[in-house]
Amino acid sequence: MDDTADLWARIALDLDEARRVGDAANVTVTSDTTPARPAAGDARRLARCLAFVALVVVFVLAPWKAGTASAQTDPLSAFDPLLLDNPGTETFTPVEPLAPLGSAEPSTDAQPSTMDVVNDLSVSLDTGGDAISQPLTIVLVLTVVGLAPTLLVLLTSFTRIIVVLGITRNALSLQGIPPNQVLIGLALFLSIFVMAPVLTEVNDTALQPMLAGEISQSEAFDVGLAPFKTFMLQQVRDADLEAFIEMSGDAPDTPEQVSMTTLIPAFVMSELRAGFIIGFLVFVPFLIIDIVISATLMSMGMVMLPPVVISLPFKLLLFVIVDGWALLLPTIVTSFST
Repeated sequence: MDDTADLWARIALDLDEARRVGDAANVTVTSDTTPARPAAGDARRLARCLAFVALVVVFVLAPWKAGTASAQTDPLSAFDPLLLDNPGTETFTPVEPLAPLGSAEPSTDAQPSTMDVVNDLSVSLDTGGDAISQPLTIVLVLTVVGLAPTLLVLLTSFTRIIVVLGITRNALSLQGIPPNQVLIGLALFLSIFVMAPVLTEVNDTALQPMLAGEISQSEAFDVGLAPFKTFMLQQVRDADLEAFIEMSGDAPDTPEQVSMTTLIPAFVMSELRAGFIIGFLVFVPFLIIDIVISATLMSMGMVMLPPVVISLPFKLLLFVIVDGWALLLPTIVTSFST
């Protein structure tokens, strides 16, 4: 620290000397003489250089001196400042080394060590005997959820119901009323209502025995497909089924032996035909209203007025008076009775 103070003192003297030299160079001797500006500028530059060099020396040497001084002192003083005042008064107790492994006698009433607990750790999976495992159950559920839209359209009564509801909305000349979400939801729950006996039989004969491990997955698939096949054979037209059997080249002895790849397209075609027939019967009364309104407007010379504007209120009035929904939905449901 004394060397640092001496260094700062020398720097201050150098700066003072440089300032005096600069002041002397700026003094004018006579009125006709000019000040020595070049000499003053050199003196200022010299003073700045000396100051910069002094700062560099201070910042370089000061940490080095501090490190040298701390290295010469006792290392324990950095941890306990009391050692600087009373060196030699502190006593240290050596730490006893750990005993080697296996040297101590095992104690009978000691607690088991962590290593023993880890070695005795075991994991057991309870699969419930022959029951299907939970991961496989999750995979099956996700598969059914992914195929649900396709199965809903191709294996159930959904196709006929949604076709009839769509034609009814067009017959009323309503473009977005009821919305598509309402029609699809109504068709979905009507399909569940119609297919309730089939779904119950599939759950009792295939799904629950498979989950309990009584039958295998392939057996559950065959048993669960049988009720759907029976329902489709009851609803399919013989002409449609024979047409697809001829195209497939198969010759089954009984309808139950028809493959699903042949039965499904025949069933869908029959459902579309039945939906169009019911839709036509619903469309005819509203078509008559359109014809009457159009003829009336033509006879009155109101050619530029669209007939739909006049016929729409009369269609809605007729549908409400006859309680159209109460007639339409039971008709659709009873059309699946055999």
